[in-house]
Amino acid sequence: MRYSFRQLEVFLAAANSQNITRAAQSLNMSQSAASSALKELEAQFDIQLFDRVGKRLQLNELGRLFRPQVEALLTQGGELEQALSQHTEVGALKVGATLTIGNYLAVGVMAEYMKTQPHARVSLEVANTSTIARRVSDFELDIGLIEGELQSPELDVLPWRNDDLVVFCSPDDPLAREGTLSDEMLRRATWIMRESGSGTRQTFERGMHGLLPELNILLELEHTEAIKRAVEANLGIGCLSRVCLADAFHRGSLVPLAVPSHRRFDRQFYFILHKQKYRSAGIDRWIELCRRLGVTRSADRCGNETPYPGIR
Repeated sequence: MRYSFRQLEVFLAAANSQNITRAAQSLNMSQSAASSALKELEAQFDIQLFDRVGKRLQLNELGRLFRPQVEALLTQGGELEQALSQHTEVGALKVGATLTIGNYLAVGVMAEYMKTQPHARVSLEVANTSTIARRVSDFELDIGLIEGELQSPELDVLPWRNDDLVVFCSPDDPLAREGTLSDEMLRRATWIMRESGSGTRQTFERGMHGLLPELNILLELEHTEAIKRAVEANLGIGCLSRVCLADAFHRGSLVPLAVPSHRRFDRQFYFILHKQKYRSAGIDRWIELCRRLGVTRSADRCGNETPYPGIR
């Protein structure tokens, strides 16, 4: 074999950091050793994988072509090494989830995953749909769980489970005493909304087609709990996933509002993976658990869980 795993590790670290010094630090190598390993890899095959601009390394077309294959090979090699040393087929897993899923569903899956795989290490990053999609595309996350619809030539988007949004208000809001709200009532209401780029906002805008330019949006917030607190304080009405409202509805601190039947807020949750990402045993196990727990008990149980706004 004309290349070493160490050379491939240096290549991948340099592709991620775009700087040989930072790549060396991430691998606990000297800068000179990392630079030599990268030069040797290119010299052995008479190729150039980066464009050098000062101290910055910019991955060129050939480097971008080989990067997914190197990523997959190193992942497989790492899993083999861990299996040999720990007698387990499941290694570290980097999961990204959008806010509703991350705060109310993924933590339960994470606990079950680590219970059934005692040697496994899992990290969970919570952000909006566009951020999770970008980080999966850049191989910074192994798998993403998203609320928004997504089209990307680089990503596989796999259906997971159904969900729906609910319009809601404080029990003290005059709208709480109404029956089904008319479009005119929706137009006159003051709204507390998720930010643009989130899957929840995407579904809301689809359901409110024809009214969007006339809606009075007072606040746009990144966290579901902040929106719930603002609505409880009677600052306006909101629209969030039923998953994260179940406990508040049960306590009576928030109440659901009926909307016209043509206002559809149903949606899907999805898994996203890079098309060229190696499907490890850990990824397959995570998907299996998500599907099993999502069907059996997550929707009921997770509405009563304490949210976790940021887990790494």
